[in-house]
Amino acid sequence: MKIRVLEVSEVNEYIKKVFLDDPILNGIRIRGEISNFKIHSSGHVYLTLKDNKSRIRCMIYRSDYNKDLKLDNGSKIVADGYISNYVSDGSYQLYIKNVSLEGVGNLYLEFLKLKDKLDKEGLFSNYHKKPIPRFPKSIGVVTSETGAVIRDIINVVTRRYPKVDIKLFPALVQGKGSVPSLIEGINFFNQDHPVDTIIIGRGGGSLEELWSFNDEGLARVIFASTIPIISAVGHETDFTICDFVSDERAPTPSAAAEIATPNLADLLRDQDLMAKRISNSINNRIILEKHRLRSIIDRFSQYADRYMLGDRYMELDRIYDKMDSSFTKYIEKKREEMNLYGARMSSLNPFAIFDRGYSIAQKDGRILSTIEDIDQGDRLKINLKDGNIDCQVVDIEAK
Repeated sequence: MKIRVLEVSEVNEYIKKVFLDDPILNGIRIRGEISNFKIHSSGHVYLTLKDNKSRIRCMIYRSDYNKDLKLDNGSKIVADGYISNYVSDGSYQLYIKNVSLEGVGNLYLEFLKLKDKLDKEGLFSNYHKKPIPRFPKSIGVVTSETGAVIRDIINVVTRRYPKVDIKLFPALVQGKGSVPSLIEGINFFNQDHPVDTIIIGRGGGSLEELWSFNDEGLARVIFASTIPIISAVGHETDFTICDFVSDERAPTPSAAAEIATPNLADLLRDQDLMAKRISNSINNRIILEKHRLRSIIDRFSQYADRYMLGDRYMELDRIYDKMDSSFTKYIEKKREEMNLYGARMSSLNPFAIFDRGYSIAQKDGRILSTIEDIDQGDRLKINLKDGNIDCQVVDIEAK
């Protein structure tokens, strides 16, 4: 049998065909550690996969590379792809189509895929972010009615800005039915019970426990909300799709309450500083105008006798006295207005209320103002100057 002489390129082309026709090599999964990791200027990725005995060269085309995975030297991965050879030099390598970090489950990959999809659609763009109102009259909270989240929010809001009304939509925050429940909560405030700001959140947990907040349908409802939404899901290191699509992300529920409200104590301090600045500015202007007017009068007085301006001089003195009196009355009026404004602001200060011996009674997180909202046996929280009291209603007496 005569053996046909082949060209080198023919051999390499034949080997490539063998690789592609092999059912195992044409759809293979390999585990290994990355080394020689490099992203080419073309966007293609070159790397080597190795174990303690061997290594194989690999390539990822730009269209198949998922930047969210953050691959680097030392990363342990599971790669899906096919093995083929490079005809020009005869070397073979693994062409990777899909990559997963070893130990990272399908849920995380789904999260990255959805995050990339919504980001490309513009749902995370700052252009669509709505500003959080600085002085809200009401805040809607979508969370569990029994968890620590609502208690933390109520405590922070009551301390910082007690005049705001907190409205709770009790929602399921994990498990079956939680996604429709969270969506219903957002729609509840947008459609029938408008508020100034919405806080959606829950406590910390695993990726599986937080998974409801990675739902695409919920993300689109948050994006479509006409009311600004603050996301407060999990702990500071936890990130969900809700965090990216919301108008503001808070690391904790308490931080969300701080973002949603101003600090009344800071407002009172700023008001005092502003009053002092206004008063100083007016006083300085009065002094400046007095000096200016006196300078004019002094210049005219030099020629008063010569040009028979005695009467005019006296008239200027009267004008000076009148202006001095008017400025004095004006500054006194402004001081009275600032004092009245300060008194009104101080009346809202919860710390001043406590100092006068008063307390704040709450039922289920709502501040009480009438006995009609209380029944015998109800459990109440009483806020005092230096702490809180949990108590139960034994008897109710009307005035």
